[in-house]
Amino acid sequence: MNRTEPLVLGIETSCDETGIGIVRGRTLLSNTIASSMDEHARYGGVVPEVAARAHLEALQPSIEAALAEADVALADIDAVAVTSGPGLAGALMVGVGAAKALAVSLEKPLYAVNHLVGHIAADILDADAEPLEYPTVALLVSGGHTSLLLVRDLTSDVEMLGETMDDAAGEAFDKVARLLGLPYPGGPQIDRAALEGDPKAIPFPRGLSRASDMAAHRYDFSFSGLKTAVARWVEQRQAAGQEVPVADVAASFREAVVDVLVTKALNACRDYDVPRLLLGGGVIANKRLRDVALERGEAAGVTVRIPPLSLCTDNGAMIAALAAELIMSGHEPSTLAFGADSTLPVTEIHVAPS
Repeated sequence: MNRTEPLVLGIETSCDETGIGIVRGRTLLSNTIASSMDEHARYGGVVPEVAARAHLEALQPSIEAALAEADVALADIDAVAVTSGPGLAGALMVGVGAAKALAVSLEKPLYAVNHLVGHIAADILDADAEPLEYPTVALLVSGGHTSLLLVRDLTSDVEMLGETMDDAAGEAFDKVARLLGLPYPGGPQIDRAALEGDPKAIPFPRGLSRASDMAAHRYDFSFSGLKTAVARWVEQRQAAGQEVPVADVAASFREAVVDVLVTKALNACRDYDVPRLLLGGGVIANKRLRDVALERGEAAGVTVRIPPLSLCTDNGAMIAALAAELIMSGHEPSTLAFGADSTLPVTEIHVAPS
C-alpha cells in the first residue's frame, strides 16, 4: 500500500446523505453526494428506515460516479474507508456492509473511522488553506450533532469538551421552521426568513449560559428550551389573535443559536489558550453563523477556519481524508470485526485492530 500519498475511497452513510469521496493523500479527486432529503421532507425530518433504504439504492451509482469523476478504477484504490459511527444505526449498517464487501473483494485494507473527526479532516482538503495547526478547537454543528472538540492531533488525540444535551442546533432549526409553517429542511428556510427580521426583536433564552450553568456545562449546548420558548411565544400571539411576525421570530431565534455557539467556542479557545477555531458540519452553511464567528473571532484574536461549504455537509471525501491521514501516520487498518456504532465516542478516531 502507498503510505506516502494513498488513494482512498471513503463511504459515508451516517444520516440522509450517501457520500462517496476519493482522495489521493490530501488532494481531493471526487466528492459525490446523493441526498434523500426530498424523501424525508413529507415527514418534516429524517426517517431512519427511509434513509437506510435510500443508501442501498444510491451506493452503487454513487461509487461509479465518484470513480468516473476521479478518473480512477477500483483496482487502483489503496484502501477503503467508512464511517462506523456515530449516526443512525440502520444507515451506518448499509455503509459498513458495503465497505467490508468492497475491501474483501478488492483485497484492500479497510479503515473504520469516526464521523465527527471526519468533519475536521475535511479542512485538510481545502487546497487554498494553510496547513491545519494543532492544537485547534473545533465546533461541529449539524442536524444530529453539536459538538465542541479540542484537537491536539487529528489521528491520535481528540477530546470532547462539550456537546448537545438534547436537540442539536440543526434539529432545533427544523422544529422551529415547522412551528412557523416553513418547509423542511429548516436551516435554509429560517436563514431566508431572517433576512427581513430584527434579531433583537424577541429576547429568546441562551441555553446553558447562565452563571449557574457554567460550572458543570461550560461547553455543553441545549436548544430544547429555546425551541419551547419560541413555541410558547408563537402560541401566545396566536391565542391573542395577533399576527406572528415570522421574520422577527426567525431572526431572533437564529441569533440566540448563533450567540450560544460562538460564545462557547471562543470561551474554549480562551480557556485552553488556543488561537484557532475550526467550524464544520452542515449548519455552517448558515451565513449569520459564519459572519458572527469571523467577526467575534477576529476581535478575540482567534483565527477562524471554515472549509468549503461542499465539504461541511456529510460527505465521503472527509472520511477518505481522515483515513489517508491515518495511513500516512502509520496507523494499521481495522479488522472486519467492527460494526456500526451509533454512539461511537469521538476519542475513538478509528476502530483500530484489537
